[in-house]
Amino acid sequence: MAYGRLAVHAWASLQVYKTEGRLFGRYDNVFLERVFQKLLLNFTWQVWVNRKDMDGNNIFEGGFLGLDNIGLFNRSEPLPNGAVLRQADGTSWMAFYCLCMLHIALELAKENPVYEDISSKFLEHFFHISDAMTYKSDGEELSLWDSVDKFFYDSISWPGGHTQRLKTRSLVGLIPLFSNLSLDPEYLELFPGFTRRFNWLIDYRKRTQSQCVFKKEDTKENGAFLLALVDQTMLRDILKRVLDENEFLSPFGIRSLSKYHKENPLIMWMNGQEFRVDYLPAESDSGMFGGNSNWRGPIWLPTNYLIVTALRRFNYFYGEDFKVECPTGSGIMKNLLEIAEDIEVRLTRLVQRNAEGKRPANGGDNKADLDPHFKDLVLFYEYFDAETGKGLGASHQTGWTGLLAMVLQQVGDKCALSGKECG
Repeated sequence: MAYGRLAVHAWASLQVYKTEGRLFGRYDNVFLERVFQKLLLNFTWQVWVNRKDMDGNNIFEGGFLGLDNIGLFNRSEPLPNGAVLRQADGTSWMAFYCLCMLHIALELAKENPVYEDISSKFLEHFFHISDAMTYKSDGEELSLWDSVDKFFYDSISWPGGHTQRLKTRSLVGLIPLFSNLSLDPEYLELFPGFTRRFNWLIDYRKRTQSQCVFKKEDTKENGAFLLALVDQTMLRDILKRVLDENEFLSPFGIRSLSKYHKENPLIMWMNGQEFRVDYLPAESDSGMFGGNSNWRGPIWLPTNYLIVTALRRFNYFYGEDFKVECPTGSGIMKNLLEIAEDIEVRLTRLVQRNAEGKRPANGGDNKADLDPHFKDLVLFYEYFDAETGKGLGASHQTGWTGLLAMVLQQVGDKCALSGKECG
């Protein structure tokens, strides 16, 4: 099972639990506990029994992650020459999984204090993983964070110990944003055992901080903590690329691969064979995984939605005064909530009718756009052309493209409250 799916299972379960609580005033702890037990089995097997971690350093290597052709190599197969792929996204997914499991355990600990002990387990796992992503050894930087490019990359570990970053600007470098969790003092007061262990770990990490490139916990004046893989500086650096219309920011959302690679493909030769990543905003030109999906440019709803929700969580912690330029180079400063809403508006353009009554997702198909029998039937495409918004791949992906319904509702509610036209 892909690491990403495991993390999303945990995250989605928590969203269902919280949504029901908000809507109906009751929280179904039995549901959450049942799900948690199954998630715990998955965590134990997939992460610590079946993981691929040659050096035991909490960097995850190889295995199918669900992003198909996003990198140079087929990540389900061994690399040439005995090399090992050190995955920024696989490792980040597991950090996200840890934080989701930590959050669920604390929710369950409100009724059963036994779960405080389990929550500490996931806190420690998160610290180990986050440290590993920025680990240094013997003067050679093994960090998955590139301090020059200000971006996360996969890297290759070659026989003999040499490492090399694969400098593809893709979703691989954005998935670390998903891992962030705020712990308010009022919340921590509910869990004295967990808080005691948490404070000890924070103090211990101060004494071992030399192993880390950045600090994972930023403390607000009111005593709240943010657990995250990126600090403020790294967040700004990553968002500078995310919000650049010449890189990730499309009129229709966040591209899965930076447009930078349109003119600057990543090319590597191994054993006389060329491995290459180009910006392909629509269909794939690669036969990898059958060539029936493409993560080298198009808009994908599930990852866009996770980016939006991650920005909302960061905004909760940093507040409205934390602003970055959006779009990059525009001179317009926005806080993280406003940026999340901007991305949502772009996503709605995929299915909104233009002045001619046509939806970009229909790709200019007059029957789908104008025929009275079909014009109101919106298909759930798998992914979308980052330049035109045309729907591509399977057209029945209700599981994730159905997220557009929630995005449309949120954008509509915001526009109704503000009295402004959105889109």
